[in-house]
Amino acid sequence: MSGYPILQWNDADGEHAVRWRSEAGVPPPRKVVPADDRMNADTAYRLACEGTALLWRGDFQNARQLLQALARRTDRKPKKPRPPAASPKEAFHQHRQAQAQRARILGMLLLPFEAGHVVPLRRAPDVRQACEEAYGPAQEAYVASLRELLGLIGAHEWHKKGVEIPALGARIHPCYGVFSPVRGEYVDLVAQAPLPVGADALAFDIGTGTGILAAVLAGRGVANVVATDQDPRALACARDNIARLGLAGRVELLQADLFPPGRAPLLVCNPPWVPARPSSPVEHAVYDPDSRMLRGFLDGLAAHLAPGGEGWLILSDFAEHLGLRTREQLLEWVEGAGLQVVARMDVRPRHPKSMDADDPLHQARRLEVTSLWRLAAG
Repeated sequence: MSGYPILQWNDADGEHAVRWRSEAGVPPPRKVVPADDRMNADTAYRLACEGTALLWRGDFQNARQLLQALARRTDRKPKKPRPPAASPKEAFHQHRQAQAQRARILGMLLLPFEAGHVVPLRRAPDVRQACEEAYGPAQEAYVASLRELLGLIGAHEWHKKGVEIPALGARIHPCYGVFSPVRGEYVDLVAQAPLPVGADALAFDIGTGTGILAAVLAGRGVANVVATDQDPRALACARDNIARLGLAGRVELLQADLFPPGRAPLLVCNPPWVPARPSSPVEHAVYDPDSRMLRGFLDGLAAHLAPGGEGWLILSDFAEHLGLRTREQLLEWVEGAGLQVVARMDVRPRHPKSMDADDPLHQARRLEVTSLWRLAAG
C-alpha cells in the first residue's frame, strides 16, 4: 500500500497519519474531525457540505443510518427550483454536476480499517472478502469512505449471485469495477444477428468486460473467440466467467488496447455509449471521453477484418438525444474509416429508467434506441 496517499488529521489524542484509499481516485480530505453516535444528521450534513470529513468512531450500523440521512438531505428538492435546462445537453451536464456533488458529500463519512480489512467498530460486519476482491491484500491500516465500502459489499453480493442472461441460459458474475450486463437488450442483438461467413471459426471481442459477448459468441458455435481488454480487473472477471461457463477451451483472453494481432471474419465491440469524462473506474464502461474507444474501433476495424468479414458495433443513440454526438458525425467516422454499413438491428431499452418520468434525462431515455451496426470494409 506504499503507493497510496496519506490522510492526516489532529484531534484530542494528537496527530494522526494513515493511508487513504479511494477506488474513484478522490484525493484525501483536507480536514477531518472525529464523529460518533452523538453527532446528529444536520450537523454532519453541514460539515460535509463545507468539505469537512467525518471519521466515524461509533457504532457501524448507526453510521449507515447517518449516511442514509445525509442522502435524504442531499436528494431533497430545493425550495426554489432551478429553471429547466435549455437543452438535453445542458440537462445532462446539470445531472452530472448533481451526481458529483452528491458523491462528494456522501463520501465525507469515513471509516477506519485495520490491517487485513477489519473494521474496528461495534456491530461492524465482516467485510474482509469484499475488500480483498476489490482492494487486494491490506498489510496496514487505512481509511476509506463508508459509501465506497457499501459499494464494495454490493459488488461482492452481485458477484456471488450473478446476473441471469437469457441468451446464455446461465449467469454472468460481474466483479467490482467491471460493468454489470444488466441491460440485456444489447446481448440479445449479438445473440440474434446473422453470423458472417467464416465467423464460426474465429471472432474477436474488443473490450470484453465481464466476458459476456465472448460467451454468447462461443455459445453460438464460434470455435475460437479472442477477447481483449486493457483492464486487468476486467480480464480476471472475464476469465472467471468463462471458466464458470465451461468455455475456457474456446475463449482466449488477451490484455490489449482494442485489437489482438491478426484478422478475423467477425469483430464485435460494445464501447462506452456516452462521450463524457468518467468520474470513477466503473464509469469507464459508460463514458468514453472524446469517443476514443468508439473511434479507435472504427479506425482500426478494416485492418483487422478478414476478406468478407463484418464488424459489429453495438451502440446506443442516447448520446445523440443528449446532443453530445450526432448521427451524421457517427456516419462520417464510419465512412472516414473506409467502412460501409451492411445492415442495422435496433432494439428499445427495457430498463426501468426509460419509463421513469421523474428522471432528469427522461426525454432522452424515452427516445433511446440501441443498435447493432453491421460494418464491412468499403
